[in-house]
This record gives sequence, structure tokens and C-alpha cells, in this order.
Amino acid sequence: MKTGNNKKQFCILLVTTLSSFLTPFMGSAVNVALPAISKELSMTALSLSWVATSFILAAAITLIPLGRLADIYGRRKFYIYGALIFTVASSFCIWSPTQSFLIAARALQGIGGAMIFSTGTAMLVLAYPTGERGKILGINITAVYVGLTVGPFIGGILTQYLGWRYIFLFTVFLGIAIFYITLTKIENDTSVSENEGFDLTGSLIYAIALFAVMYGFSQLPSLNAGFLIATGVLFLALFIVQQLKSPFPLVDVHLFWNNKVFAFSNLAALINYSATFVINFLLSLYLQNIKLLTPAEAGSILVAAPVMQAFISPFAGKLSDRFEPQIIASIGMAITVIGLVLLIFLNGSTSIDYILFCLILLGIGFALFSSPNVNATMSSVNNKYYGVASATLGTMRLTGQMFSMGITMLVFAVILGNHPISEANHQLFLKSNKLIFSILSVICCGGIFASLARGKMHNGNNNNN
Repeated sequence: MKTGNNKKQFCILLVTTLSSFLTPFMGSAVNVALPAISKELSMTALSLSWVATSFILAAAITLIPLGRLADIYGRRKFYIYGALIFTVASSFCIWSPTQSFLIAARALQGIGGAMIFSTGTAMLVLAYPTGERGKILGINITAVYVGLTVGPFIGGILTQYLGWRYIFLFTVFLGIAIFYITLTKIENDTSVSENEGFDLTGSLIYAIALFAVMYGFSQLPSLNAGFLIATGVLFLALFIVQQLKSPFPLVDVHLFWNNKVFAFSNLAALINYSATFVINFLLSLYLQNIKLLTPAEAGSILVAAPVMQAFISPFAGKLSDRFEPQIIASIGMAITVIGLVLLIFLNGSTSIDYILFCLILLGIGFALFSSPNVNATMSSVNNKYYGVASATLGTMRLTGQMFSMGITMLVFAVILGNHPISEANHQLFLKSNKLIFSILSVICCGGIFASLARGKMHNGNNNNN
């Protein structure tokens, strides 16, 4: 391979790896800071969950439309804009005077994050040949887990000694580095869909559908929630019909109908994130409110799962280049189920060693699932669909995370009500945790079957589109 290509590949791997580190670092660091944020901005358990939910909701709504625009106008360009918006939004978070301002700034971060998510994986997959994708995606996903690993630790130290706002200052510096490297070291790419139009009508219908479903889910068990969810489902059906008729559809629905590997890999991702996203959110609150640990101490415990992920992910990615992702990812999902079931039994006297064992088990499960699943998804389509495939997979992740938060918010609303987590209601918080982990365990069991149902990838018949 030519030196110029090697340099280009390295620069793309560098910036996508940095951005893959950035968002999970921020999310896991903020999880540790939640009690401090709650205290300073006078937030209830329910309003506190919107610090995470606002980011996810904004990113999920815009991810696929932005991925399509990136295919039309150039992925590098959108990647740069995304890094800039994310960095500016992070600076807004630093100066947040109220809970409403912080939640709005996090939503803006979500839009910038969507521009990064929808282009990064596509740029990376396009830069490397098929036989190396599993290994490179394994490295890229390792960065996610390194971010998750150091996030609680650095976030805990920053929160304890400097304050939670310094977490966002750290992300500003990383965002500036990503923006600079992409702007100066990576050449403009050629559009693969430059002669095609953008489906604005479909984008609006899609945004209304997703917003109504996801926001409605977060409003359960109120009466408005049912109306919102029904509206969202109606608009989702309308979106599918409209996409089948559109000359330049936002999403090629046939990718799901005609490509079994693509369809079930995305479904498996949706289930996996639905079942696992709130684990650190809940354990951070548990360790600091029930076990009375400091933010730094809680962070040092929460690193257990991502440390295992960071070690195992490159190995899992390489395995998926040689063996069926269907098998490797399904084993990972099964191990994750065991970890979730064990968390159901948390109580006030549970030992830290027990929690660490659960987190290590979950880390192994996550690692065996994630990179093989991404490899299967991206390898199941051709170059033209890389942007949409990357964005679709990202949407599954974010939608799953939103459902995960939605389940948590629903249980909190029913059991805890609109109250902060205090010593007076510790038993209600533990009851909420038990119910949430029970629900997530059942959901994750369904993910095993979705992962197995995708079929074989290495038989040469998966690139149907």
C-alpha cells in the first residue's frame, strides 16, 4: 500500500478514534457527577435523567438525516461541522446557570454528536479494505471503552476537587484537537450520492415520529404519553410508506427487507443498548447514595467494565474477521444477560467485590458483542450505503439508550415520584433498581435470539444491496 494511503488511513483512524473516545468519556464522567449537578442546580431524580436524555433525543432525531446529507455533500465536511458544534455546546455546558440551560446545551451537543456519529464509522470503513475492517473497528471501539474506563475516574476526580463543570472543559480541548486534525490533515472526500436529492419531507416525518415516540415514552405513565406514542407510531408508518415512494429516500427500506444480516444486526444493537445503557447511571447513584462513596471512589469502581471492554474488543473484532459475528456477538449478549441478572440482587449490604464481579462480566459481554456486530452491519452493505448504514446503526444505539433511560424514568416516576434521592427514600431507590434490572434482563434475552437470527456473514451472500 502506498505511503500516502497509509498516512490518510492513520489520520482518519486517529480522529475517529478520538471522537469515539470523546462522547463515551463525557457521558460516563457526567454520570459520576450527577449527584453534584443535582445538588448545585436543585434537580430531582426525574429532571436529572434529562441531562442524559436530552443529548440522546437530539442525536437520535438528527442522526439519519445528517448521515444522508453527509453522503450527498461530503462526510469530511459534516464531520468537521459536527466537531465544531459539539465543542461549542460543551463550552455552553461549562457556564450553565440553570438546569434548563444545561439540558438545552446537552441537546445541542447531541446534534453535533450526531454529525460525528453519522460520518465517522463510514469514513473509517471506506479507508480500509474488507479484510482489515474487523481489526480497525476493534481499535475504534476500544477507544469507546477507554473513554468509558477513564471517564468515571477522571470525572470523579474533577468533580470532587474542581467541580463538575471541568468535565466539559476537558471535552472542549478534545473537540478542538479533533476539529484541527480533520481540517488540516484529512483531504476532502468525494460524494457518493452528489447527484441525488435530499428528502426533506421524509426527514420532517421521521423527526416527528421519533420525537413523539421517545418523548412520549419518557412521559409515562401520564395520559399524554399514550397520545404521543400513538402519534409517533402513526408517523413512523407514514414515514415507511413515504420512503417507498420517494425517488431519493432517506432510508432505503429494502435494506431491512432484503438484507437479513443488516436488519438483525441493527435489531441486536437496539436491544443491547436498551438493556445496558443505564447500568452506569444507576450504579453511580447507588454507590454515592447507598454506599456513600465519593465521586472519585465511585468512578474507580465503575471503570471495571470498560477496562475489560478495552482489552477484549480488538481481539473480538479480529475474531469477527475470521469467524461468524453471529456466534461471537450472541455469546457476548448471553454473558451480558448473566451480568444483568446478578445486578437484580443489589441491596444496601451488597459488597463492592460483588459489584466489581458483575461489572467485569458485563465488560466481557459488551466487548464480545459490540465490534463483531458493527463489523457485520457495515460489511453487509456496499460503499453507497456506508453513511446511512453508519447512521442507522448509530440511531439504533441512541434509540436503545433513549428507551433504556425511558424505562428508568418510568420506574422512577412510579416508585420514587418527583423527589430527589435522599436517605429517607433509599429503600424506594433500591426497589426501583431491582425492577429496572429485572426488565433489562428480559429485554437482553431477546437480543440473543436477534443476534443469532442474522445468519452467516462470511458466505459471500450478505451484500444484497
